[in-house]
Amino acid sequence: MQLINRNFLATHCKRRNFLLGAGLITGLVVASQWHPVMAQTTFSGYPFSLGVASGDPLPDSVVLWTRLAPDPVNGGGMSRVNVPVQWQIARDENMTQVVQKGTVLATPELAHSVHVDVRGLEPDRWYWYQFKVGNEVSPKGRTRTAAAPHSSIQKFNFAFASCQDWQNGFYTAYKHMADEDLDLVVHLGDYIYEYGPRSGAPRQHIGPEIVTLSDYRNRYALYRTDVNLQAAHANFPWIFTWDDHEVDNNYANFIPEDNQSRQAFEGRRANAYQAYYEHMPLRLSSLPKQSSMLLYRRLTFGDLAEFNVLDTRQYRTDQPCNDGLKPRCDAALDSKATMTGARQEGWLLRGLDQSKARWNVIAQQTMLGQFDFDARPDSQVFNVDQWDGYVAARNRLLSFLAQRKPSNPVVITGDIHSSWVHDLKTDFNNPLSATVGTEFVGTSITSNFPTNSIAPVKAALSNNPHTKFFDAAYRGYVRCQLTRERWQTDYRVVSSILEENASISTLASFVVENGQPGAKTA
Repeated sequence: MQLINRNFLATHCKRRNFLLGAGLITGLVVASQWHPVMAQTTFSGYPFSLGVASGDPLPDSVVLWTRLAPDPVNGGGMSRVNVPVQWQIARDENMTQVVQKGTVLATPELAHSVHVDVRGLEPDRWYWYQFKVGNEVSPKGRTRTAAAPHSSIQKFNFAFASCQDWQNGFYTAYKHMADEDLDLVVHLGDYIYEYGPRSGAPRQHIGPEIVTLSDYRNRYALYRTDVNLQAAHANFPWIFTWDDHEVDNNYANFIPEDNQSRQAFEGRRANAYQAYYEHMPLRLSSLPKQSSMLLYRRLTFGDLAEFNVLDTRQYRTDQPCNDGLKPRCDAALDSKATMTGARQEGWLLRGLDQSKARWNVIAQQTMLGQFDFDARPDSQVFNVDQWDGYVAARNRLLSFLAQRKPSNPVVITGDIHSSWVHDLKTDFNNPLSATVGTEFVGTSITSNFPTNSIAPVKAALSNNPHTKFFDAAYRGYVRCQLTRERWQTDYRVVSSILEENASISTLASFVVENGQPGAKTA
């Protein structure tokens, strides 16, 4: 269903109704009171060049997003003034049944982005929304509220995606995702990449490796200009979390990939977090505070599914063993090593323990399941940026699943640019140990998996009997169809990322039956 268009708002706002929600409150908190308010304006280009988006659906609320950017990759092209942006949300695509409308200030401090936290909506239904500034009207977006917390719903469809290196190819996968029958999209990180331009790439980054706030803003704007990405944003509400490339490859807490001072990296991280917030439909609770930002959160969809969205970069301890693929050193077994930090870990376990949902989803970044990359039976090699470098933390989680038995835990993962299915075991070295959950790892939208690593991984599969599936040849996304009795995962892949009209197909499908942890071929 294609919703990208420039139709005018069907019902114009009759008065200035400044929303006392995330959009206006954010402006009031961070905006200089000395900025003039420009009520009517003309622009050097189309101000809604980055499209529209919605996110973090609740039963009575959803966040609507846009950013005014008539010159998107050159700082946005806006003057340093506060600009009133009208919005409205309706029950129908033609915008004739408007249920709420208002005006929110787009401020230069937030790169003229707006985050409208619309409250008082009906649960479990579709809405359409649109923005207007001056005489310019945004594309329409479609969004959906969550089902009420204890309501019984029979099915829920969502897709998850990750790792969309602009330079590596076209976002054809998003073109096909926009046509799927989905209630939600979950993005698991690496929404942008920080690197400078790469010669010979199908598409080029603009400028060198990004460091400043302006750099990060321009990079998000570049990615957001893609029409296929805009279509997927416009058609569904999204849930977001980040991985590393939104800041710096393989960073951990305040530890960067390359040598630089703590002060310098704190500044870079603050810039990256600020730009991330500006370009995602997130609530005011996620507004960055200097170099920190609260991103882990929980969203519930009736009694069918609950999503625990993790942040495994901001609070983690440093990668052990000097990072990379290597045998485990003692630091990988350290009981104090953490992926999430103690507070987030406690939050996750408490939430799982209290959940009433049929399916308990853990949405996170790097592979949770163990994988020994060495095909030789007498040696082991692990990727210690993954949970294989944080063994004690993983054991705490898997032991909790075994002891407390939350209903149907399913982990969804990105990061590794390839497709995997793991049975989650209490002891990965003992195939007879209990299976306590399932992990589905999705391939990338465009980012490469090294072709010379595919054969060695396949050779090592026999040493990892809990790994039910691996493929690294194809790019795409993962579609999940949930009912009360079954979870089905379809690995949706495009024929090429170098062809804008590439076809889509299902590479493999797996199911998890209610009450039976572990995946089976569909």
